[in-house]
Order: sequence, then C-alpha cells, then structure tokens
Amino acid sequence: MRRLPLLAAVAVAVVAAPGAVGAPAQAPTLLATVDDDATITLTDAAGVRVTRLDPGTYRIVVRDRTDHHNFRLRGPGVDRATPVAGKREEEWTVTLTAGTYVFVCDPHASSMRGQFTVGAPTAPAPAPARRLVATVGPGATIALRTPAGAPVRSTPAGRYTITVRDLSAAHNFRLTGPGVARATGVAFRGTVTWTVQLRKGATYAFRCDPHRTRMRGAFRAT
Repeated sequence: MRRLPLLAAVAVAVVAAPGAVGAPAQAPTLLATVDDDATITLTDAAGVRVTRLDPGTYRIVVRDRTDHHNFRLRGPGVDRATPVAGKREEEWTVTLTAGTYVFVCDPHASSMRGQFTVGAPTAPAPAPARRLVATVGPGATIALRTPAGAPVRSTPAGRYTITVRDLSAAHNFRLTGPGVARATGVAFRGTVTWTVQLRKGATYAFRCDPHRTRMRGAFRAT
C-alpha cells in the first residue's frame, strides 16, 4: 500500500516532462523596427529584409524606439499597430495568408513604408520564342534563314518558331536533330509553322528527302 503515492508521482513527472511529443513548434520570429531617424524595417531573425514569406503563423518582435512614429502591419487578416506616442517593445503573434502585406508609420505613411508578399513565388514567364524562316523551292533550292535573311550556321539554343515555306510540289523540307523530327510532304505546297526546342551543343540537319544528297544543310545550337 505504501508504493501507490510514489507511483502516482512518477506518472505525473512523465506527463509534465518538458519537450514531450506533441508540443507545438515555435513560430518563426520576425523583427519589426521603427526609429527616430525615420527608418522602418521588417527583417527575419538573421537581420535579412523580408520580401516574401510562406503562409503560416509568425512571432513578430516590434521595437518601437521613438515618440514620433509607430509601426503598423496591415494585410489579409492582419491590422496591428503600436501607438505613435511612447516607446515600447511588443510581441505579436499573427497568421499570414497569401497576399500582399504593408507596414507603415501612420503619420508618415507616404515615406516610411515597406511591403512583402506571402505565398509561393511566381514562376517567371517563359522567354518568347525566336523566329527562323525555312524555304524549299522554287527549283532545287533549300535554306534556313533568320527573319532578316541571313543564312543560319549557328543559333542560340532555346525555343523557336520556324515558318516553313514549301514552294514546290517536287521537294519537301525536313528538319531533324535531338528532340526534333518535322517535315512537310513532298506533294505539299504552302506555309506551315513549327514550334521546336533546340538543345544547346546539338547539331541539326535539314534536307529535301527526294534530293537529300544535293539539297541539304546543317547548323548548330550554341
């Protein structure tokens, strides 16, 4: 019977042990500062200026070091501020969601301000495709040129639109190389546009299939 109190005490100690599984993770810390010299900043704990954050909960240490300014944070779901009069240090816990957040000094909002975005970074838009012009015919001629008319011997790697002008029912235009295998029909006459990706360091060849020994050319993607 005397063992029961001791066992109960051990059980309580296990439940109350610090660092137990299931304890909430600490929110990342941000530092908000406003000074007498009319500067207002928001940085991470390492002092790096905040321009983008992931959505989530953050602990913001606000250091208001002036009697003439304040620090206000405003954005989706958040509108917190220190008073203009008086110096103080506060800690805010805020939940940031996707969008744009602005921090300002209220009396000087046009000159003391900054902003950051919350959410995934926007993927850069793909570079516009370069253009080339391919011709076959009239007669036994075949060529690949720039829009300005210069013959293509080499060209930067990347995405291209190639305007193919097939002017003969006796010839065709075929382009081959790594990742590219396109051709017009021999009996076809007209204009088509291809979109191709030219790989850096690869060599590409073009030809007329019925007359491949004499109507041909090649170039390199650099």
